[in-house]
Amino acid sequence: MKIGSDEHKERFCRDFIASHCRFDPATLTWPDLDDLALERLRAIPFWQEVLYTERRAGAIVDAYAQTIADPLVRDAVALQGFEEARHAELLREMIRRYRIAAEERPLDEPLSRDLRRAFADFGYGECLDSFLGFGVFKIARRSGFLPERLFEIFDMLMREETRHIVFFINWMAWEQAARRGLAGRLRGVNAARYYGRAIGRLLVTVRRGRQANDGRDFSATQASVFLEGFTLRNFIEECCVEHERRMREFAPDLLKPRFLPRLAAIVLAGLRLGNGFRAVREERA
Repeated sequence: MKIGSDEHKERFCRDFIASHCRFDPATLTWPDLDDLALERLRAIPFWQEVLYTERRAGAIVDAYAQTIADPLVRDAVALQGFEEARHAELLREMIRRYRIAAEERPLDEPLSRDLRRAFADFGYGECLDSFLGFGVFKIARRSGFLPERLFEIFDMLMREETRHIVFFINWMAWEQAARRGLAGRLRGVNAARYYGRAIGRLLVTVRRGRQANDGRDFSATQASVFLEGFTLRNFIEECCVEHERRMREFAPDLLKPRFLPRLAAIVLAGLRLGNGFRAVREERA
């Protein structure tokens, strides 16, 4: 299947549309939480920031969809916009149901005039967030930090985010190859530039979330529930393993996000090498 071909477009768009899952956040089987689980859920910082991000994501994707001439691509992107807005609805329902202190900020940031670039920036940011989120989600779930039923609900969002990034990577490759004539290597350079911006935006978001913190502190005691024995190397390894597991759910002829796993492999190699040097020095000491 040639990247940028009509066959490629038909495949990634129709796979995305066919894999859409219907559900209403209000009618999900939300679990009753005991005092400890409620305390942990309410103490997690950034709920307000996450809700704002999901609402803005839906607005960006929906606005870009309206500018697309190709009817199949437009339908697929519009479906993603619907799913992004539904993520915000799910978070809003969780916040209401469990009385989490998170105000809904107005969407006062104007959308970029260049909606294609805004959609591309959002897509690469989602790839970054998902790669890191895979590791955090796996570690937190394994620790039993919250009841399993909540993780099952959150996993619905993780599955949709995974579908989004696979769709986006294929859309980006198709759009660049079909309309701009960019070869694979040039597409990789372009992706590196977008990922650099995504990392910068993530750092700004984290800094803003720390300042606001929704009026709460995520104490060391709460964090230690799932961070016992935590190391940077273990975290990156979990991100890579979970990313690979989730990517296996998709057809092998579709493109998958590979930049971050490759970058992570380089970082892991450096960490292992550094550990090896330290071990040798300790033996000689």
